[in-house]
Amino acid sequence: MPRSPVMQVMVQAVTKAGRALRRDFGEVEQLQVSMKGPGDFVSAADKRAEELLHAELSRARPGYSFLMEERGTVAGTDPDHRWIVDPLDGTTNFLHGIPVFAISVALERSGVIVAGVVFNPVTDELYTAERGGGAFMNDRRLRVAARRELSDSVIATGIPHLGKASHDRFREELAVVQAKVSGVRRFGSAALDLAMTASGRFDGFWERNLSAWDIAAGVLLVREAGGFVSDAAGHDNMLSTGTIVAGNEAIHGQLLKLVKA
Repeated sequence: MPRSPVMQVMVQAVTKAGRALRRDFGEVEQLQVSMKGPGDFVSAADKRAEELLHAELSRARPGYSFLMEERGTVAGTDPDHRWIVDPLDGTTNFLHGIPVFAISVALERSGVIVAGVVFNPVTDELYTAERGGGAFMNDRRLRVAARRELSDSVIATGIPHLGKASHDRFREELAVVQAKVSGVRRFGSAALDLAMTASGRFDGFWERNLSAWDIAAGVLLVREAGGFVSDAAGHDNMLSTGTIVAGNEAIHGQLLKLVKA
């Protein structure tokens, strides 16, 4: 599958960072037996991956700004382009030796996401999308699932972390959704949840309290796979509100009615 120059840059960066994370993941699996635990090691792995991504993307596109999980905002000389980077989405999974985590990188041009990559280095599944060019997993074209009824659907979500104030609301939403769907899944990585919604493995996805780097690439993947994405109010403000609802046209609409703010 031919890739544009900017997509080549993104794939090269996540592949390189993915090799480092895969090596670190092997170390984490061994650290599970220690009393101290791998928390400090995982934090270092996360930061190493982010530094590598920053270096690779900066070298290829000097002047672009960044929004990153660890560093936050890094201003560049080009005001129209911004990389949105999550070096390790699914940190808790990584911490416990669970092979469900990903690198997520999106490119925003003048406020519009124009390219996105989500990469699980353990499974070697590389999800890519460019605006107007479709979505792919490795070399396979992606389409969202065709199911039309929630009762036939498997929906992904995220559970608020310890200390979050949104547990009560989540439990209310979960009860409403569970009563309508075939099943609910919680994998622990919003980037992969969206990628798997784009691939048709999940029929839909909803979550609150997310950051822009969790979902920027995944939003484009779903849309380029023929799906619909909005925030929980039905608007196009996912990156700022941190809420998201995704699926094909029918499932998105039905799911949105159940969780709409």
